[in-house]
Amino acid sequence: MVPVTIHTVDGVALRGVHVPGAFAGPAVVVAHGFTNSTAKPSTMLVIRCFARFGAVIAVDFRGHGRSGGLASVGRDEVLDLDAAVGFARAAGYRPIHVAGFSMGASIGLRHAVLGREKIEALVSVSSPSRWYIRETLPMRKVHWLLESPVGAIAGRFLGVRLALRWTVIPETPLELIDRIAPTPLLLVHGTDDHYFSPAHALALRAASRDHAELWIEPGMGHAESGSTPDLIERVARWALAHCSAVATE
Repeated sequence: MVPVTIHTVDGVALRGVHVPGAFAGPAVVVAHGFTNSTAKPSTMLVIRCFARFGAVIAVDFRGHGRSGGLASVGRDEVLDLDAAVGFARAAGYRPIHVAGFSMGASIGLRHAVLGREKIEALVSVSSPSRWYIRETLPMRKVHWLLESPVGAIAGRFLGVRLALRWTVIPETPLELIDRIAPTPLLLVHGTDDHYFSPAHALALRAASRDHAELWIEPGMGHAESGSTPDLIERVARWALAHCSAVATE
């Protein structure tokens, strides 16, 4: 596992890790959730599980972990994911798929439409379908963090440096998902997700015009912390199979 620094087009230095794989072999770009980072045990477990199937590139999103910049909670982080995918492509990996978790899942859905670097498949785990979700206690706490005058101070104790609140609302995953086709897309959501209910995944699949494949996982919790090695293995095999299918079409 090699430390890397990747720069975005708007000048943010992103710190992360690269698990090398075979030249011209497959790679996954892991996109972590809000307040998470590549140093967190749950993310590290995901990275190590994916590394059994090829190269892995994972960066701390802006305002998180050791990266520079300020966290915009999904808006500007599309540029971060673009830089990480670009790194993978420049390293010679093919095919490249993105596996995003929670905030990273919503970034992955937006990047698949808005990003400059194209990918061969996308896996979205525990993604919200829209913004300003207050239907659960954990999300009400998140919104207190984002909206309170002292939220930026509290955020630093959680390992995130927050940007100013949005003045222009970015497009939601729900508004963009129908433009992801023909890129293979897998939506994964747990029945015991305490941040976002499975209704978000069902709404996303419907908005994709049934392009997305949907796995509702019984007993699964939220994002990285709810993911098991068995689930990551199934996700990796799905991505490799669908990348191969696209390559032969």
